[in-house]
Amino acid sequence: MNPGKDIIQIQKLQGEINQLRRAVEELSMLNEIAVAISSTLSLDRILGLIIQKCLKHLEVEQGAIMLLDEKTEEKPFQTVARRGDTISLQLPYRLDSQLSGWMLKNRKALIINGFQEDNRFLKRGKETFSIQSLLVVPLKQKGRMIGLIALFNSQSDLGFTQKDSRLLEIIATQSAQVIENARLLEEEQALIRMQEEMRLAYEIQMNLLPTQAPVVDGYDIAGKSIPAKDVGGDYFDFIPMNNHQLAFCLGDVSGKGMPAALLMANLQAAIRSQTLLNVSSSACLEHSNLHMFQNSGPEKFATLFYGILDVKSHQLRYSNAGHNYPILFTSEKSPFCLESDGIVLGCLESFCFHEEQISLSPGNLFILYSDGITEAFNSREEEFGEEKLIEVIEEIREDSAQNILEKILHAVRLHTGDSTQDDDITLVVIKRNI
Repeated sequence: MNPGKDIIQIQKLQGEINQLRRAVEELSMLNEIAVAISSTLSLDRILGLIIQKCLKHLEVEQGAIMLLDEKTEEKPFQTVARRGDTISLQLPYRLDSQLSGWMLKNRKALIINGFQEDNRFLKRGKETFSIQSLLVVPLKQKGRMIGLIALFNSQSDLGFTQKDSRLLEIIATQSAQVIENARLLEEEQALIRMQEEMRLAYEIQMNLLPTQAPVVDGYDIAGKSIPAKDVGGDYFDFIPMNNHQLAFCLGDVSGKGMPAALLMANLQAAIRSQTLLNVSSSACLEHSNLHMFQNSGPEKFATLFYGILDVKSHQLRYSNAGHNYPILFTSEKSPFCLESDGIVLGCLESFCFHEEQISLSPGNLFILYSDGITEAFNSREEEFGEEKLIEVIEEIREDSAQNILEKILHAVRLHTGDSTQDDDITLVVIKRNI
């Protein structure tokens, strides 16, 4: 017998047993992570489990998973999971940005043992005193970097090794897919929630607008608004003032979507409150202008036509705040615009609006519209235009107000064809019966 040779054989066998035990532990950890990834756990719990397993099997003090947010240039990596024995260990901002830059540039594993002596990263005294070693590997999905896994302070005497790096890279490869899938799922769920919120916002906005035209002796009235998005910034309203006066208006708030819709609702409240006070059309616009100036930013404004129709005297008193001039059709002369000076609401703190007055005779047709009609483009970038609008109305002016409204909208749709509606479309038709 050769005792020395036997000892060597035993040591060799013990080493192989240790390697085998380590391999079994690695496979067990990878299996646990794979099971977690394929489970229905939330993303936060899966990421937490991954970090927990890394801390246990790789024997490190702390770990973190950071995801890449390409929209945030100043700090592209956002920590989404962190675990560790030393809660106070936080990555200083200066080091965080340097490490992020290194990973984005090199996109490969980084091992540092003896962090304070490494010259690749600038250090600032006490900022990094608690970091002795680190191992960072990228999270890649189809060749695209989506984040990283970082481990701090190995508790092994050898520090971080290539075996540790290889194992963490395997974990990162497994994790990247589930992280990306979870991201997509969260985005999809957020989109569904947003769509539901927009649907509810659309219902609320439509309920703010008149659900039906007022019934007034001697007049035929119709109105409709079609937002370019789920909600819009166009606004029209019919507001009874007393037994023989009807206020009506049509406005166009700057912008589109939810911000414009919120400002539109605010403007509607201002207009209705002024109307209930029985003020003149000019006074209504002056008070509403001050309200908008005080309650919105300088980049927000609205155009608005506001009129008061006396159905006994058939007098229409009106003021205009920078809106498209309405068109009046009569039997005596060619169609003409009701011109009136006035700036848009919300630009100046005070402005003196003028009030104009006309008489509506039997058969007169009054058309009030937003620029979503005249500025509707077709595929050849041609506007529908005011001239085309007048031509269409001339052919259908004997129809009812509702038919006139629908045929105008139909003509606009024929003009635009498959082109996307870029602006809100709103139309009010008032016809005095013969």
